[in-house]
Amino acid sequence: MNFCFRLACNMRFYLICFQFLLSTLIWAQNHQSLDYSDLNLWAAHPSKKDSADLTPLDLEESQQQAEADVFFIHPTSYGGLKLWRPWNAEIQNKKINRKTDNFIIKNQATIFNEVGKIYAPRYRQAHFYAFLTGKEDKKEAALDFAYLDIKDAFEYYITHFNNGRPIIIAAHSQGSLHAVKLLQEYFDNTNLRNRLVVAYLPGMPISKHEFKNIPPCTSEYQTNCFCSWRTFKEGSKTSWGKNISDVLVTNPISWKLDTVKTLKDQHKGMVLYNFHSATTPHAIQAKVQNNILWVNKPKFKGSFLLVKKNYHQGDYNLFYVNVRENARKRLNAFWKG
Repeated sequence: MNFCFRLACNMRFYLICFQFLLSTLIWAQNHQSLDYSDLNLWAAHPSKKDSADLTPLDLEESQQQAEADVFFIHPTSYGGLKLWRPWNAEIQNKKINRKTDNFIIKNQATIFNEVGKIYAPRYRQAHFYAFLTGKEDKKEAALDFAYLDIKDAFEYYITHFNNGRPIIIAAHSQGSLHAVKLLQEYFDNTNLRNRLVVAYLPGMPISKHEFKNIPPCTSEYQTNCFCSWRTFKEGSKTSWGKNISDVLVTNPISWKLDTVKTLKDQHKGMVLYNFHSATTPHAIQAKVQNNILWVNKPKFKGSFLLVKKNYHQGDYNLFYVNVRENARKRLNAFWKG
């Protein structure tokens, strides 16, 4: 019995070691491109029913009539203990895809379903641990691997779906990192920049000088520009972004880069735990300072349970209606030239 037990333990140990080794060698394999003609590889697509079609009670979607496209790159939904898990997610992992669809697409991508047709590719995203590890080589390899999927998806989208329409790039967190590379490669020095309405890139510290020809947005009607912010509770402390010079911080209420604190009546509406209820306006004041967007703790039913000081997950939700209306303003300005 003891022998069998030891044998089973040893086999389990060797299996874990093998899986760990396999995960570290994932990038030694050639990146196999995915077939983005398969709608199952899109978390959101105008040709299928998905979470991007949903809206809060007081809003309506109009993707089928929309005159622009939104290419949305979702943030990390691949988490849990790293252990022997691969550095990059499997594309057909049902648990990860449900989390992506039911939480991220529903709460973030839906912001844009009035102004554009939403295209949100699934991709072999990097594990959340990539942002915690001190092993920069593994982090970069995981992110590079993930970006290749985004690149393939975008090329398929441009070739088969876009048809010359204006484009809004929207992303968050890990998605924003991929969006930066996408903009650098496909927009910054090409004619495609002329079709860029705006890029929303919250959730990561991004330099004002990240692009050569795509400037930071400085007003609410400006086009061919980009916005970015990271949200924290006022009065808290963080060193996030301090090591990056000239970090762009857009105030997603005023859409300015100044340090003026916005008023609550400028806040058009947020969406938090109950997505299907009406949006909640006049709940947030925001101020830009020291590379961070600082906001008051919002008050809502059950808000006493909100103890986090980093409002990273609410970078979009806290300003849901403000971002939604801003996308419309910028598209209208785009058409006016």
